[in-house]
Amino acid sequence: MASVALKSFIGLRQSTPEKPHFVTQTKANPNPKSLRRFYVAAAKTSPKINGRNLRVAVVGGGPAGGSAAETLAKGGVETFLFERKLDNCKPCGGAIPLCMVGEFDLPLDLIDRRVTKMKMISPSNVAVDIGQTLKPHEYIGMVRREVLDAYLRDRAAENGANVINGLVMKLELPKERNAPYVLHYTSYDGKKGGVGEKKTLEVDAVIGADGANSRVAKAIDAGDYDYAIAFQERIKIPDDKMVYYENLAEMYVGDDVSPDFYGWVFPKCDHVAVGTGTVTHKADIKKFQIATRNRAKDKILGGKIIRVEAHPIPEHPRPRRLAGRVALVGDAAGYVTKCSGEGIYFAAKSGRMCAEAIVEGSENGKRMVEESDMRKYLEKWDKTYWPTYKVLDVLQKVFYRSNPAREAFVEMCADEYVQKMTFDSYLYKKVVPGNPLEDLKLAVNTIGSLVRANALRREMDKVSL
Repeated sequence: MASVALKSFIGLRQSTPEKPHFVTQTKANPNPKSLRRFYVAAAKTSPKINGRNLRVAVVGGGPAGGSAAETLAKGGVETFLFERKLDNCKPCGGAIPLCMVGEFDLPLDLIDRRVTKMKMISPSNVAVDIGQTLKPHEYIGMVRREVLDAYLRDRAAENGANVINGLVMKLELPKERNAPYVLHYTSYDGKKGGVGEKKTLEVDAVIGADGANSRVAKAIDAGDYDYAIAFQERIKIPDDKMVYYENLAEMYVGDDVSPDFYGWVFPKCDHVAVGTGTVTHKADIKKFQIATRNRAKDKILGGKIIRVEAHPIPEHPRPRRLAGRVALVGDAAGYVTKCSGEGIYFAAKSGRMCAEAIVEGSENGKRMVEESDMRKYLEKWDKTYWPTYKVLDVLQKVFYRSNPAREAFVEMCADEYVQKMTFDSYLYKKVVPGNPLEDLKLAVNTIGSLVRANALRREMDKVSL
């Protein structure tokens, strides 16, 4: 796990040797004894596009792709958004932070539930109530991905993006500078059968938003990453039991539900999503799912499984997220946080930031873009979010390693200061600066919890021997 984390954060800060192009001008100086002065003026080397606007393909119609396509289309770029399954229900807990609602102008009717309470449940079933520090207007939004994704795609189309119901099979890279990329895809637009029609499309740049198994990433040799398997069941429970989950979500930790992640029960519109995930024991995912259901059995008794879903979740950013005029965003880039496993906001945000860099670099679609233009998105992303990823990576290393450590984690979550810092960071997507005195008290309490956890683990080891 440690080697994975090191690789992830080196990769996050990684840069390519390509340098921006400059034109140097030396100004004549009448006084030769004085220092010579050099004036460096940046010059835009990419050519203007005549007779059309810049063409960009966005591969993948989830939050990353939908947000990217909308931004591109608004910015004057001819945009093509590819999605194979327009009714896709991605297996996802569906939690979004409060800041996403305003930042992406999401209508409130997209949100199934406003979670204001959360129970963190330890391996020994000690439950800690979290949420007491939330302000009256604050909540965690619960959405269904099929609803959210469709809304973002439709909004992109309303702003001028061409939404293509198709599956990109191959990305052909250009052999000359500024030559087009060629996408080979199967179009299902207007086709009722499963065969589809083979087509090609030439574009000037590509955004890969096609998930953990990204074909765009493979085309640019972006490298592999470790991934978790998420398994989720949507369960329709009796109305009287649904009242319990009206504004409440549950998280279960323990070796039984996952050796390196957590299990969850998240409320949706008229059902609950029950799931778990793991990186290290993928073959046992169904066993962990049964354990998660068993931990929550009294609260979901009488429920009926209405949908079963599974999907890979990246564990760290890919070694390479940009090559030429191709950039990766969302799950394709590996932007899922450790500890929480959250990815919806970061997918949408990365898609928008990448598109903004293209719009700016192309001067609203009037010029060809270069790698240096698209690299601005990576530089901004890493500067803004690297601390968040690092903090959550450390938390996962410390507290998800054993059942005693998880007991310590749940114990720590009972602290009001911890809850405030956690929710403020989650809801607004910033690593919130703390109070020095409270931080010191927290450090002492954390060390105490871990000492007790280690002592308990040693005693358990003796018993097992």
